[in-house]
Amino acid sequence: MKVLVIGTGGREHALALALSRDPQVTEVHAAPGNPGIGAFASLHPVTATDGADVAALANRLGVDLVVIGPEAPLVAGVADAVRQAGVACFGPSAQAAQLEGSKAFAKQVMAEAGVPTAEPRVCTTPEEVEAALDFFGAPYVVKDDALAAGKGVVVTSDRAEALDHANSCERVVIEAFLDGPEVSLFAITDGVTVVPLQPAQDFKRALDNDAGPNTGGMGAYSPLDWAPETLIEDVSRTVLQPTVDRMRERGTPFQGLLYAGLALTKKGIEVVEFNARFGDPETQVLMALLDSSIGDLLWGAATGTLDSFEAPAWKPGSAVTVVVSSQGYPAQPRTGDVIEGLREANAVEGVDVIHAGTARNDADELVTAGGRVLAVTAQGSDLAEARARAYEAIGHIRIDGAHHRTDIALAAEQQRIQL
Repeated sequence: MKVLVIGTGGREHALALALSRDPQVTEVHAAPGNPGIGAFASLHPVTATDGADVAALANRLGVDLVVIGPEAPLVAGVADAVRQAGVACFGPSAQAAQLEGSKAFAKQVMAEAGVPTAEPRVCTTPEEVEAALDFFGAPYVVKDDALAAGKGVVVTSDRAEALDHANSCERVVIEAFLDGPEVSLFAITDGVTVVPLQPAQDFKRALDNDAGPNTGGMGAYSPLDWAPETLIEDVSRTVLQPTVDRMRERGTPFQGLLYAGLALTKKGIEVVEFNARFGDPETQVLMALLDSSIGDLLWGAATGTLDSFEAPAWKPGSAVTVVVSSQGYPAQPRTGDVIEGLREANAVEGVDVIHAGTARNDADELVTAGGRVLAVTAQGSDLAEARARAYEAIGHIRIDGAHHRTDIALAAEQQRIQL
């Protein structure tokens, strides 16, 4: 099977790397890709949000499957264009991708499907925003209704900050605050069959101890030894399958990766958000632990044959990803800084340094090209070993002004997470 991965970030690197190691896959292409992906796959220029451009590239390369990584191309309808061109595509239609493209739409679908989630208020005027903030009280949860590259959510007890964010958005969803630890559970689906993956936990805040602004994700780990044993079964029954069934009943079947961001609250499992694609950086730890064919799962979802493939198998032990970010991230990330030490970092046992925001400069040096630069991913026999390996590898990396969190998965390692 020949596969084309669309995107430039860490999620795409992790998927492409897993595909390159899959015996079912004979060729891996990426567009536009990044220097890390280029070490093992063929890179091609493309406008990722242009469906005609992506479809033409897929046909020109003669690939069997296109895998769309980022949310913007999905919401723009690139998966529709690829399928119309006769190529199998992993990723939902533009209509189905509204589960991520519009927070209000996702809330509507959840209400119709009976999926537990925080009570929302959709606001389009300052008066509606004020009334919603009064109704829910602090801490305030304010979400840009549209795509915001993982940075459209503000959770704060500062009313002025909540107002500023709400009033900077065309339409916002303000909702009740959900207590309890958060969990990410991904499911691969062909619109009927739902195959959940292993749960992971990510870290949205920029700084240690969950301080600082929200980001696209500063790290992740899996599995979650502290989570209830029935978590996957419960989420599949109450969240994933009902949502997929409701989307099909609406005439907009969801094929691809349904990402459920969950809070394990005092009342039970509740959905924080849906995404319509693999999450970043959770994908990195999941691909590091997957011990069966990712190509088969993606192909089954794209072709409506998911029920004919075996459930995913997982390696023993744990995986941890720690994101190395550029100076100024997330507010004003600096680009163009030289990246050094990757050879030594990759030499650490169990480590893959995944590229997220990297590029080559005119001198052919590897440099920063975005806010989240690298996702250092390590496997270990347990969480402590995986953490130690990830941070050992980070110790070799040199980027002027870069920063990373030092506490990724620390609470879980120390068994301090309380349900």
